[in-house]
Amino acid sequence: MPFAFLLRVLSAMLFLLLPMAGHSATDAPLTPLRVGVLEFGTVNWELELIQSRELAKKRGIDLKVVALASGDASTIALQGGAVDMVVTDWIWVSRQRAESNLYTFVPFSNAVGTVMVKADSGIRQVFDLKDKKLGVAGGPSDKTWLLLRAYAQRKLGTDLAQYAQPTYAAPPLLNELMLRGQVDAALNHWNYTARLEVLGMHALIDVPEILRGLGIDRPIPMLGWVFREDWANANSAALKNFLAASYEAKAILASNDAAWDPLRPKMRAENDAVFKALRTSFRAGIPTCSDPRSAATVAETFKILGETGGDKLVGKSRTLSAGTFWPGFTLPACKPS
Repeated sequence: MPFAFLLRVLSAMLFLLLPMAGHSATDAPLTPLRVGVLEFGTVNWELELIQSRELAKKRGIDLKVVALASGDASTIALQGGAVDMVVTDWIWVSRQRAESNLYTFVPFSNAVGTVMVKADSGIRQVFDLKDKKLGVAGGPSDKTWLLLRAYAQRKLGTDLAQYAQPTYAAPPLLNELMLRGQVDAALNHWNYTARLEVLGMHALIDVPEILRGLGIDRPIPMLGWVFREDWANANSAALKNFLAASYEAKAILASNDAAWDPLRPKMRAENDAVFKALRTSFRAGIPTCSDPRSAATVAETFKILGETGGDKLVGKSRTLSAGTFWPGFTLPACKPS
């Protein structure tokens, strides 16, 4: 891992340790905080480290992890008050805010999806996907698929939904279809593409390249901690302490290989190569600094998604709702590039 990257992570960690000052066993009782996560989701890796090292507890937080069955179950649990926060995307937050449901977002991960192909597929660029079977994780409204469609429209002047033959499937099934040769290419989530890479497949195009093709030249958070704005205002100190614990865990996972060993059962890695690929991919998605231009970049991306996905994805609004990003917690500023 590049030294400059580690330096940024460590500086972020030192900054985030500040909220711990003054807390001790004799302080007020721990504040309960309920986090809803997919039962086998990658968020559990970070939460396991937070729990095992008591990163939240030493900041006065009694962290309760609530296992949920699906992404829809997560947002339903949040809306119903069964949990205090979940991990989801800013599209959902913006749409809710446009309907006066004031949820808000703090970046969790920049990890992105990738189109994977076999080395002998003959597919070398997006243009080569013509009439090919393209597997897509999720459904027609998946944001990565919509960005890829927007990219193809701009670069090829065609809608990839007609240019190729999209097949929609759940991420595990999509990998199976790829391995069986039942699709020619697969647009899957980062933790599944890591497994395909181990098996000798390679990236055709990933989200950063797609975004650059759409005129967006910097990384954006794809997923974040999401919670109600009124709850955040009423529990600001506890929330900031939890987020500090989250980013301390990220700093540890970014730089300490040994910290990953206890997480291996939750990672369900089939072998050492997959374990290392998952670790590398997770690290690549860690936000390490705060770019004041992120909100504007996300707003630009949201507009593109709205043009491609329409009301079904973003609702009636074609602009990112004000307040989508919670202003109460930021990392140290990124150094100018």
